[in-house]
Amino acid sequence: MIKNKIAVCRAEKKWTQQKLADEIGVSRQTIMAMENYKYNPSLLLAFKVSKAFDKEITDIFEYVEEE
Repeated sequence: MIKNKIAVCRAEKKWTQQKLADEIGVSRQTIMAMENYKYNPSLLLAFKVSKAFDKEITDIFEYVEEE
């Protein structure tokens, strides 16, 4: 499972889901799905998210092995 801190990063910047979606070229529904762990982003999309927040990809995304 890929966990993420997208909602936390958005709150730090005071961005809505729509603002982030517009920044990286996806739909708001994609952002919502990632935040709710219903969609794992592609590597390209993960890099776009990290660039939008000016953070390292590992500061936002974390791989957690399921038991």
